[in-house]
Amino acid sequence: MGSNNGQRLGITEPISLGGPTDYDVMKTLELEKYLRDVNLYESQEEAVSREEVLGRLDQIVKIWVKKISRAKGLNEQLVQEANAKIFTFGSYRLGVHGPGADVDTLCVGPRHATREEDFFGELRQMLSELPEVSELHPVPDAHVPVMKFKFNGVSIDLLYAKLSLWVIPEDLDISQDSILQNADEQTVRSLNGCRVTDQILRLVPNIQNFRTTLRCMRFWAKRRGVYSNVAGFLGGINWALLVARICQLYPNALPNMLVSRFFRVYNQWRWPNPVMLCAIEEGSLGLQVWDPRRNPKDRFHLMPIITPAYPCMNSSYNVSSSTLRIMTDEFQRGHEICEAMEKNKADWDTLFEPYAFFEAYKNYLQIDISAENDDDLRNWKGWVESRLRQLTLKIERHTYNMLQCHPHPGDFCDKSKPYHCSYFMGLQRKQGVPVNVGEQFDIRLTVEEFKNSVNMYTLRKLGMEISVMHVKRRSLPNYVFPGGVRPSRPSKGTWDSRRASELKVPSPAKPEGSDEGRKRKRVDDSVDSHLRNAKCFAAMPSSSGEVREGSPPMSTMSSSSINLKVEHMDANGLAESTREKVENNSTDGVRISRNLVEVSSQNGEMDRPVKVEPLSKTLSVDSSNSKEAEKLAIEKIMSGPYDAQQTFPQEVDELDDNLELKNQVKDFGGNTQGSSMESSTVNAAVTAASVTPINAGGPSSASYPNGSLEELEPAELMAPLSAGIPAPPVPQRKPLIRLSFTSLNKATGKST
Repeated sequence: MGSNNGQRLGITEPISLGGPTDYDVMKTLELEKYLRDVNLYESQEEAVSREEVLGRLDQIVKIWVKKISRAKGLNEQLVQEANAKIFTFGSYRLGVHGPGADVDTLCVGPRHATREEDFFGELRQMLSELPEVSELHPVPDAHVPVMKFKFNGVSIDLLYAKLSLWVIPEDLDISQDSILQNADEQTVRSLNGCRVTDQILRLVPNIQNFRTTLRCMRFWAKRRGVYSNVAGFLGGINWALLVARICQLYPNALPNMLVSRFFRVYNQWRWPNPVMLCAIEEGSLGLQVWDPRRNPKDRFHLMPIITPAYPCMNSSYNVSSSTLRIMTDEFQRGHEICEAMEKNKADWDTLFEPYAFFEAYKNYLQIDISAENDDDLRNWKGWVESRLRQLTLKIERHTYNMLQCHPHPGDFCDKSKPYHCSYFMGLQRKQGVPVNVGEQFDIRLTVEEFKNSVNMYTLRKLGMEISVMHVKRRSLPNYVFPGGVRPSRPSKGTWDSRRASELKVPSPAKPEGSDEGRKRKRVDDSVDSHLRNAKCFAAMPSSSGEVREGSPPMSTMSSSSINLKVEHMDANGLAESTREKVENNSTDGVRISRNLVEVSSQNGEMDRPVKVEPLSKTLSVDSSNSKEAEKLAIEKIMSGPYDAQQTFPQEVDELDDNLELKNQVKDFGGNTQGSSMESSTVNAAVTAASVTPINAGGPSSASYPNGSLEELEPAELMAPLSAGIPAPPVPQRKPLIRLSFTSLNKATGKST
């Protein structure tokens, strides 16, 4: 009944208390069979193996803590009482892990067992000497320090939390806020994963239905290419929180209905209204919690999904305007398919159709990285992956959100090249906006900024290289396609292709009156709203009428040509010269160079959740107006308190380096000197315009060389640059590569 021991779950009343129909029972059985058939459940043998590994690991940390206690001179009684304990979290603790999945684990130790010397020193040494342990990879400088390894073939991510206790009791309850007393920041972050996971399980009305629905949504998100926290989409904890909220709103529903309502609710959700499983509590320890009314940086989060354990924080700060747009489009697609399934016009295969990423765009950025050996490539990949989101943010900002990025969440390997992999981003101009003849997006300096920030890696070694290039769809390397074979023709017969054919959309712009048009406009205009309220980057023509650098395009746009210029240099700073012609042979237009754009959240009210009477009290299941009433109930949920007074601080910038990052820069064969070239150019323009310089990276990702465990990081800063009149263009070095592309209608796959 949407409650636990008689208590209501969630910050509002449920939308519906209705139970399952015969149709729901049938479709849920179909869904469970589908999930088994696609191998989402581990075998009994693998489950037993994981349990054995966790038990063995628990024994090892107990031996470890006694060993270091004796070495530190503690008396024999304390040595005998010394204890450490292993906890699990993430997908394994939630019960939704699949075959071969990593097990997220946490080692909790006493106050005298240090992280640096004892955990990453003595315990690492003990593990390295065990024959069962392989691929040991400590990452002590990560935002959430982690030790990664395989134990009898089971992948383990091991975190460490040092409590202010002399002895760790075997029955320790880490859900109590008191264990955070006197804990350092790294311990709070490390504990957060376990505390959030356990709290989610307490806050859902039916754990089994939650698990089945979450398995489904994780699989769907991976198939549709929107499962990746580090790429700017959502990771495991984010999807778990979204599903848990739907379970609270429909407490008696089976997974079939929960999946359908997931898409119905989030298709209608007005971001940045936050998703919360429980009220945010201040706590007694003074730790900062998410609150846009008091914390200016929290007002710039585009898709807040708030963790339920103290200190409550936004788990999805990585989302950018481009990735939010992509996910809202996917929510709408899922909603339409679920509606079609109710009419027997679609099935589960339709919902889970893989997203044809390499058919969806005509233009891509290809980011290639390489190293000298496996260990170096593993470290280099972790660092580069943690920086890729910055490239998306920089492109959005520097083109006023007119050039949109779609990062692919995975990497691709060219088997003919050892120790090499590639990442790809789809590129298209903002849809629904007329195009100017010969309009150009010059992102050469943006790309160079990104490369310079990546090359700041303090552990960089010889052979660790990165290059960025613009590739047309027809020139994509074969290794990105299944089996290394390029398909002879685009996918036919899929839901997306059929829908595009039915719509027969003549241009990228969606009809403003349609649901999709309104949704895309709502998402795309979020940045514009912030720009207006912040009063920054005013587009001011000079006395001669020319467009100054840093201002948006001034002319009326009418054509569809986009010109992308990417400066591509090899590791030694040598140029590779190449040029591609504009496909429609258009040469006239506005050249947009170094445009700076505010990437921030929608200027809408963050509303106070209010009590909503269950629809089942007033509507019958078969009522023809139940969907409309349900829609109104969802609207009510999004009305209330996070009435963010959008007063934008102008002194912070997510893309600015902090002192920590600057101190980490190390001279690597003159690369840091080379990186100052672009910085000095930007600084010259900035000095004249009184605008904060844009350098590389944010504080978290700068110290985070591994991108797989950042789902619960505290929110990062995101705010506009200082207001001011942009300076005239600064003379730039001669461009080395000029690449052009025409815009693509994503819905039809045709150039325009």
